[in-house]
This record gives sequence, structure tokens and C-alpha cells, in this order.
Amino acid sequence: MKLNVVVSLLLLLISTATCCPPSDRRALLAFKSALHEPHLGIFNSWTGQDCCHNWYGVSCDSLTHRVADINLRGESEDPIFERAHRTGYMTGHISASICELTRLSAITIADWKGISGEIPKCITRLPFLRTLDLIGNQISGGLPYDIGRLNRLAVLNVADNRISGPIPKSLTNLSSLMHLDLRNNLISGVIPSDIGRMKMLSRALLSGNRITGRIPESLTNIYRLADVDLSGNQLYGTIPPSLGRMSVLATLNLDGNKISGEIPQTLMTSSVMNLNLSRNLLQGKIPEGFGPRSYFTVLDLSYNNLKGPIPRSISGASFIGHLDLSHNHLCGRIPMGSPFDHLEAASFMFNDCLCGKPLRACLKK
Repeated sequence: MKLNVVVSLLLLLISTATCCPPSDRRALLAFKSALHEPHLGIFNSWTGQDCCHNWYGVSCDSLTHRVADINLRGESEDPIFERAHRTGYMTGHISASICELTRLSAITIADWKGISGEIPKCITRLPFLRTLDLIGNQISGGLPYDIGRLNRLAVLNVADNRISGPIPKSLTNLSSLMHLDLRNNLISGVIPSDIGRMKMLSRALLSGNRITGRIPESLTNIYRLADVDLSGNQLYGTIPPSLGRMSVLATLNLDGNKISGEIPQTLMTSSVMNLNLSRNLLQGKIPEGFGPRSYFTVLDLSYNNLKGPIPRSISGASFIGHLDLSHNHLCGRIPMGSPFDHLEAASFMFNDCLCGKPLRACLKK
């Protein structure tokens, strides 16, 4: 009899030691209660005492049994979506109870389309957080002003929401951040002038906002930066020539701003392969200096105030896949040979006096 009691107590202790703490379970249920998901039933599995086993989208640390990841995506190849033949839709808000899960390393609540409210300010008190992915909702309000406290954060993705206000100055304290995606929000103000402190940053995607001011020179101090998208904002001033001296920058999208001045010659022989400067106020000539190091999958200079001829050196580029020089004030003969022999007339339309294939023939003098 006594042996049975001892065995029962041992089994109880073992099961308790391998379950998530009751406090984590309560926090998850409070988080769930602020959300409404009417079609898929993703929260149907959130039953029982152990939130570390078979709770959809919840993962725990194998040693501490504390909740470590919340991974809820409204667009997924998970069988639950395939059976329903639809993507997810969820309303409600992100409850501050999520901040009680103090061992969280990843929060992904993405592509639910109807989740609104603000990002809980207490989220900046999660010391182990490495991923915050809230893309594709209706979240409003500003980014937490002290977001720079999250010194382990590597991914910050709040694209496709309704976030407003300025970029917090403390953002530049995120020395571990590698992926920054603020696209398609209502963010205003300027890009912090000391953004160059973010030495680990490889992607800076800020397009489709209301950001003003100049492109910070310090941006070019980020050695790892490979992808910069500042398109669809209200940036003005000139393009820093040092952008063309960045060793791994492959994509530079500045289209749809109010950027003026001349195109830096450094961009013509840089590592940039996708260069879009269209729909700005750029002036002067297209720089000479194309050569074997010039490799562009996209080179779009359309809808500016560029003048003069198309530089002959452009024929020396090793590759140009898509070229658009339309809607400028260019004049003169379109060079022959590559890349011009595979381009259509739309690439050159609406200039002052360009001639030659694929446009009208030039007049003989």
C-alpha cells in the first residue's frame, strides 16, 4: 500500500516537472480570450493542463518547460488550413498577458488580417525575445518607445499594419537586429540619424510609409546591409555617394520619393543589382562609368528630370536585364548592341528627342 502511494507521488512529481507552469498556462488562456478565430478552430487544442504538449502554435523550452515560442500564422501549409480550403482570419487584440510569458524568444502572430489594437508596451520587458513578427494585421498605434531594450531581438516585422508615429530613437540600440520590416504602415518622421549603429542589419525595409527627411549618411556604415527599400515615402535631399561603395548592398529601392540632385556615379559600378530610382526629382545626366562590374537585373530611372544622351559606356555593362529610362528629358541616339537589342520601346518612351531602335530612326545629317 505504501509502495503504491510512493509510486503515485513520484509519477505526480515527474508529470508536474515536465508540464508548463500553471502561470504560463493562465497567461496563454488570457491571451487566447482576447482573440476570436471563427473558421479554423486553431485554439481547440488549447485544453488540458500541459500547454507544452499539443497546444497548436505553442513550443516550450525542453529544460525549463517554460513557453518559448508562439507561432500562429494565418497563411500556412499546415493541414488545418488545407482541410478548410482557406487562409486564416482572426479579430481581437494582442493581450498584455503575453508579457507574463517571460521566457518567450519568438512571437509570431502573422497574416490574420483582422487583429487590431496596439502592440502591448510591456513587450519590451521580455529579455529573451529574438523574433517579433506581426505582419499582415490591422495593428495600430506606435512602436513601443523603449523597443531598444530588446537587446537580443534579431527580427522585427510589423509590415502591412496601421502603425503610426515616428520610428523610436531607441530602435538604433538593437545591436543584434538583422531584419527590419516596417513596410506599408502610417509611420512618419525621419529615419534616425544614427541608424548606422545597427551593425548586424542586413535588411531595412521601410517602404510605403510617410517618412520624411534625408537618407542618413550613417546607413552606409552598416557593412552587412544587403537590401534597402525606402520607396513610397516623402524623402528628399540627395543620394549619398557612399551608398555605391557598400560592399554587399544588392537591392536599393528609392522610387516614389522627392529625392533630387544627380545620380552618384558610384552606383553604376557598385554591388547593387536591383536599382530603382524612379519617380523622383533627379536631375543632370545619367553618369558614365558603366563597365564589367556593372550588373543589373533591374535599372529603373524612369519619371525623373534626367537630360542629355544615354551614356555609351552602358554597352560595357556585363548585364542589364530590365532597363527603364522613360519619362525623362533624354536626347540623342540610343546605343546599339547589348542591352539595347532586347529592350522594347516602352523603356525609352516620353523623352525629348531619343531616336534609334526600338524607337523611330534618327534623321541623317
